[in-house]
Amino acid sequence: MKRFLAIAGTTLLALTVQAHAEGDAAKGEKVFKKCQACHAVGADAKNKVGPQLNGIVGRAAGAAEGFKYSPALMEKAEAGLVWDDTELDAFLTKPKDYLPKTKMAFAGLRKDTDRADVIAYLKQFQ
Repeated sequence: MKRFLAIAGTTLLALTVQAHAEGDAAKGEKVFKKCQACHAVGADAKNKVGPQLNGIVGRAAGAAEGFKYSPALMEKAEAGLVWDDTELDAFLTKPKDYLPKTKMAFAGLRKDTDRADVIAYLKQFQ
């Protein structure tokens, strides 16, 4: 019985994480408004204080053409960092904890659902 409960609990946890990981792009568009002062996305997106984010999901870190990244981010980029869902989620939780000395001044998104929603929104601009 204990083994069954452990398996059932693990399965439930995995399904919960998967549900959060998928996110809601429409909700993510609203959350992204917090990012728009520094970042752009979409057909006419250009670098601002931060890089434009078209194609960010799956892109190598430090690869937005024409943007001058911090040495800290470029070090991660040289080590092979790719912005997948997991890495973006970790970074967006608290950027300064994920990458000390990053230029990004944003405090982060506390809610798991907000991060998943923003990532889902950004995936539309691949």
